[in-house]
Amino acid sequence: MDDLRGMPLAELMALLAGIGDELGRRGVSRSANSPTGDLAEYLFSRAMGWQLTANSRAGYDAVDGAFRRVQIKGLRRHRARSDRQLGALRDLDARPFDDLAAVIFGHAWQVERAVILPWEVVAARAREVAHTRSYRFLLTDEAMAAEGVRDVTVRVAAAML
Repeated sequence: MDDLRGMPLAELMALLAGIGDELGRRGVSRSANSPTGDLAEYLFSRAMGWQLTANSRAGYDAVDGAFRRVQIKGLRRHRARSDRQLGALRDLDARPFDDLAAVIFGHAWQVERAVILPWEVVAARAREVAHTRSYRFLLTDEAMAAEGVRDVTVRVAAAML
């Protein structure tokens, strides 16, 4: 990575764009956003055999073999971010998903931890954020140790290979 230090910003950004294009061609990235969410969806669908829904589907991202609706979230830990807050959850009271699949990535997007949490575990710990009309959920050690949570780190990490 040291050889990138001398690269001009314009070249770095072009490289980043090219990487994004290639991730799209490989089916990893489904949007032009940060690759964290798309990578989480890709890895979980590969590891668990889930069918991803259309990007416009509200409330969940995939369906498992038993037709359970799964919301998939990812977070990347790095120098500027050490918290474990997942992206906003919408309409939690309406139970838009049955399970929440979440992965914590390290700085280089390596899988550090991956879990599947039942809706009940998420709903009991999420906090409403009125001004965004959403819910905030922290992927704490306590939440990941709750009854009914499945640790699937090994399976999700293997899908990266």
